[in-house]
Amino acid sequence: MNLRRKQRLWTAVAVLAGVGLTVGLMLYALRSNIDLFYTPGEILYGKGKQQQMPSNGERLRVGGYVLPGSVKRDHSSLLVTFTLYDAKGQVNVSYDGILPDLFREGQGVVVQGVLDSSRHVQAKQVLAKHDENYTPPEISQAMKPSEDKSG
Repeated sequence: MNLRRKQRLWTAVAVLAGVGLTVGLMLYALRSNIDLFYTPGEILYGKGKQQQMPSNGERLRVGGYVLPGSVKRDHSSLLVTFTLYDAKGQVNVSYDGILPDLFREGQGVVVQGVLDSSRHVQAKQVLAKHDENYTPPEISQAMKPSEDKSG
């Protein structure tokens, strides 16, 4: 192998290694920024056929309905706690901030935050639906009772 071919080979190997390292670092960075969508029942009992459970400290989005009578406000700060529910379960949510104008009990919301424990989410953002006739498909599907097909 002559000198010119060796240099081309090493250049190609260096470029491929650089591209591989760049892709690997990008995937690693994106992995920590992905927010997965769960319903309260999926947080408690698992998601999908493998019953994949979210882990404590995981960033996620949770969609459900605000349980009537569960909203509690701290009078000395902006801290609000409430319960989200669907057909399969309930999870508690804490949020320190100003809630959207459309936030109400019995209404569908999506919270984005971190799972503190198996039943508690520390929310960083609360999103309320914008139209009283609209419900996100994931929430409306989760609210339907599971059909028994043993017929």
